[in-house]
Amino acid sequence: MNFVKITEVGPRDGLQNEKAIVPTDAKFEFIQALAKTGLQHIEATSFVKKEWVPQMGDAEELTKLIFGGNPIDPEIQLSCLTPNIKGYEKAVSLGFKEVAVFTASSESFTKKNINKTIDESITAFLEIFQRAKEDNVKVRGYISTVIACPYEGKISPDKTLTVAKKLLDAGVYEISLGETIGVAVPSEVESLLNVLLKEIPSRLLAGHFHDTYGMAISNVKQSLNMGLRSFDSSAGGLGGCPYAKGASGNLATEDLVYFLEREGYHTGVDLDALVNASSLMEKALNRPLLSRTYVAKSKAKESS
Repeated sequence: MNFVKITEVGPRDGLQNEKAIVPTDAKFEFIQALAKTGLQHIEATSFVKKEWVPQMGDAEELTKLIFGGNPIDPEIQLSCLTPNIKGYEKAVSLGFKEVAVFTASSESFTKKNINKTIDESITAFLEIFQRAKEDNVKVRGYISTVIACPYEGKISPDKTLTVAKKLLDAGVYEISLGETIGVAVPSEVESLLNVLLKEIPSRLLAGHFHDTYGMAISNVKQSLNMGLRSFDSSAGGLGGCPYAKGASGNLATEDLVYFLEREGYHTGVDLDALVNASSLMEKALNRPLLSRTYVAKSKAKESS
């Protein structure tokens, strides 16, 4: 199968740790531009308390723009992060048909991040899963620290398998495997997937790699070789892990698209349109984006 699904997480995961608040209108313009690239899955925002994640404090206002008078193409699957039932109810009432929940393979990371144990975090989602079944809303699951944790070091693949099976039993349609601090190399990804794929079909798994040490594309290639056909990425390489010093952003969508298309896979994404979308956020942030493909394509455009 040559088609690879890309879930664009720039508007949420990419922006959530920015120090300067990005105006809502700039976020909406960014999402509108991303929707014109051929991307079919875009994570737009997160319904969390403003004091926890100030950058996502405008979730309701942004969502009203997204589903309002100038709505995004309804064929595009827009999603948001909902850490609790209150966030879920607000998101669905405003128009979302897909939500995401998150936990981790590391107890220490989960406690630091949401002040719950892993089991407590999953139990807290059960009401969301029940309501989602009633509302015909899709639920995607994130598992952070699947390879390593900034507090616990290396994570056993068996821990990730246990968490993944619990999320699947609860009702997620796909699990995003978060290599949160970007330290993994392909052999470690292979070890993880060797364990997971014995009990979980590859179609239920997505790779979510950070590029701290420049290994994200290599880890994508390893995952592709083992059957995965779904990956998360962030336009321009926006994002990073606030709990890991020096952790750079998510795998850049431009780099992922360039790699996949040159390798003979089909993404449906127009790379030039994607560069244009990222340039909007580069201007809004007033700092350069680090995606190698974005930089190369931008310079080529300037010199043409």
